[in-house]
Amino acid sequence: MNFNNVLHILGLFLFFLGLAMIPALVISFYSQGGDLKALAGAFFATSGAGFILAILFEKTEEKISLTRREGFLIVTLAWVAAAAFGGLPFLIYGVTPTFADSFFETMSGFTTTGASVISGLDHLPRGILFWRAFTHWLGGMGIIVLAIAVLPVLGVGGMQLYKAELPSPVKDKISPRVVDTAKLLWGVYVLISLAQFFLLMLGGMNAFDAACHTFATMGTGGFSNYDASIGHFQSLYIEGVIIFFMAVAGMNFALHYRLFTGDFKSFFSDGELRFYLLIILVATAVVTIDLHLNLFYEMGKALRSSLFTVVSIITTTGFVTDNFDQWPLPSRIIILLLMFIGGCAGSTGGAIKCLRILLIIKHSYLEFYRLIHPHAVVVVKLGKQTVPADIMASIRSFFFLYISTAIAATLCMAFLGLDLISAFSAVATTLGNVGPGFGLVNPLSNFFEIPQAGKWILSFCMLLGRLEIFTVLVLFIPDFWKK
Repeated sequence: MNFNNVLHILGLFLFFLGLAMIPALVISFYSQGGDLKALAGAFFATSGAGFILAILFEKTEEKISLTRREGFLIVTLAWVAAAAFGGLPFLIYGVTPTFADSFFETMSGFTTTGASVISGLDHLPRGILFWRAFTHWLGGMGIIVLAIAVLPVLGVGGMQLYKAELPSPVKDKISPRVVDTAKLLWGVYVLISLAQFFLLMLGGMNAFDAACHTFATMGTGGFSNYDASIGHFQSLYIEGVIIFFMAVAGMNFALHYRLFTGDFKSFFSDGELRFYLLIILVATAVVTIDLHLNLFYEMGKALRSSLFTVVSIITTTGFVTDNFDQWPLPSRIIILLLMFIGGCAGSTGGAIKCLRILLIIKHSYLEFYRLIHPHAVVVVKLGKQTVPADIMASIRSFFFLYISTAIAATLCMAFLGLDLISAFSAVATTLGNVGPGFGLVNPLSNFFEIPQAGKWILSFCMLLGRLEIFTVLVLFIPDFWKK
């Protein structure tokens, strides 16, 4: 383990993270909201710390070649550092009273969770609100994936960072060179973001709100500028636009790239995409019927509320138009299940991911098939592609660790005094990077009342969920630190 390389790259990362605060500084300067000093202080502290770290641990060779272990360590430390330094504007301005609160808020931003400890959003200055939403957009496609497109210019290899940042069960590189892959994915990300921005403005949003809600949608984060979230606008058009782009952000971005290049067959024949859309269709239908029979007299109102909430939760965006904590029990159970399923692999969404769920279902079916035909040679397939045994083993391990982590974290939250519903949903929504939950953390409330120790536990859950567990937990294996 070359700690000199690790700290040098971490310094570069912090330096560029500070530069990412400049747009918020500009907005603060022109809006005169009183948050300029807080953002300026955070900018100088972050970039200054990064510059000093990069100089103190200057690279010794012309081109740094990272090992897998160094890649895992850098990615984990980068996300922790992003939450610590990225929360300085909130802490300095005073919108979060403690460091634990600012860390939680910013970890929620960069991991695109959307769980918040801040209330009174309608009255916050624009610079703070912009930075808060911008953390979603940066974290959505992965600030590390952005970095690997820049670091090679500085003589730093990026393959190990890419592997650690995107630990999807099936790799889907769209270019032989990892840097080109990162650039192409970001290009698609930017183009789709611009499309949503202009469509929201056509619906009557001002440019500032359109930008912030685009950042939160494409990053599947869910931070809004208003306490009432999307319900603030009371607009069917705006809800429709956001539903569409939430669904798009929950899809594999490699498929979007192929769609843009004219490869329609790959897009529409993708098994995971069809499974993802089927879940949305079935869940929306069931919830709509449940709401119509037990809550809303008008079928149109039931459909509108169910579709928005189902898409928001399965994509782990977390925008809300209704308090689903007051919905009938069957609908609440479906919403809770969607928190665990999540979007597609290669999307900006969180949770277990549709691809893993689909492959587990296929694998379980084959186990029944083997009971009937014990001598048959059968393998799990995704379309026409055979899924290797090591991939299936990794998926089973991930599923076990995900559920085990959820249970352990729920026990910890219960020991801190939370009731079972609040404890379990708080863990489910942070581990799945969703945002709102049930009970104490319902859509009309937030996470401010969670004990300080609980905020650290949930922040760790957000980190585990965003980096898909293995990247973080591997650091706790003794063999990881052995030479």
